[in-house]
Amino acid sequence: MFAILFVIIALSGYVGWHLWMLPPVLWLRWTLVGVEAACVAMAVLSLTRYLDRMPYGLSVAVYNVGNKGLIILLYLFMTFLLADLLRLVHVLPTAWLRDNWWTCGVLLVAMAALFIYGSLNYEHKRRVELTVDTHGRVDHPVKVLAVSDLHLGYHNRRADLDSWVAMLNREGGDMLLMAGDLVDRSLRPLLHEEMADGLRKLQMPVYACLGNHEYYADYYTPGEAERFYRDANITLLRDSVAKVGNIAVIGRDDRTNCHRRSVNALAHFHTGAFTILLDHQPYHLEKAERAGIGLQVSGHTHRGQVWPLSWITDAMYECSWGTLKKGETTVCVTSGLGIWGAKYRIGTQSEYLVINLIP
Repeated sequence: MFAILFVIIALSGYVGWHLWMLPPVLWLRWTLVGVEAACVAMAVLSLTRYLDRMPYGLSVAVYNVGNKGLIILLYLFMTFLLADLLRLVHVLPTAWLRDNWWTCGVLLVAMAALFIYGSLNYEHKRRVELTVDTHGRVDHPVKVLAVSDLHLGYHNRRADLDSWVAMLNREGGDMLLMAGDLVDRSLRPLLHEEMADGLRKLQMPVYACLGNHEYYADYYTPGEAERFYRDANITLLRDSVAKVGNIAVIGRDDRTNCHRRSVNALAHFHTGAFTILLDHQPYHLEKAERAGIGLQVSGHTHRGQVWPLSWITDAMYECSWGTLKKGETTVCVTSGLGIWGAKYRIGTQSEYLVINLIP
């Protein structure tokens, strides 16, 4: 937490100095720096439990303004850093970064265009379809829908959920798999807006595993996330297995629980079935291969949500997004249907998976 605060303060200080030097008039300098400071304060507040103690409408505003401000701060930092580097090698005149109306105008238009695109790109949910050969372990085609990282909360609210449920119902399928982080970080908005009722409108069986964010939500109210899953008519698999015909859906507890069971132990008694593993965080994919898993569905990475953070997740994970074949195991890592924090997608996409299992 302290490391995050240090990074936020350092970035805001650097960007704030540039925002102070850029406009030619004093009132605009104070306005820009004041708005930046307010956004940073709201972003920090949104990371604490005090958000749940505020009036609900105010909590929604603080969460959304603060987290959007963080992403804008990131892109302003990259812009000013590039400008300073170009200035140091005498490519960019110093006058362009001091008391310059033209630079103010260009920066405003560029940032507005970028974040309008990022918002529209987030709202557009991609349909990603793939086919998995079960090598005869199912005797008829099975259509499986899979989603992850809905992050229902102060930003992804009941109206968003209702549109996603309608979209998945139109798609139709034999089952829906949820690979963790249904909850953002607090159950308060889900209970306030009766989102369990919205999830009960899904017209197919739903199986889910936990993600790390359910553990954040449970920190102050243990067991509340599990109760929400039950109320939403979702079968939550915590180191357990659900049999659907000759398909075994295995749900691992999130790796936040260091005592969770191994993949091999969970898959051991289902060698005759086609096994689908739900494991929120896509670490140690070779374990699924060694356990004979047919299909692993994971999320968690969001593929960084915005560029260039996608470069970091691509470097961190063997597969940070997309499909990877490891022996007879197909690994699908989805970038998520929802998102954490600001509702922007830049260089990444929000998606749901349509997985066709064939004999």
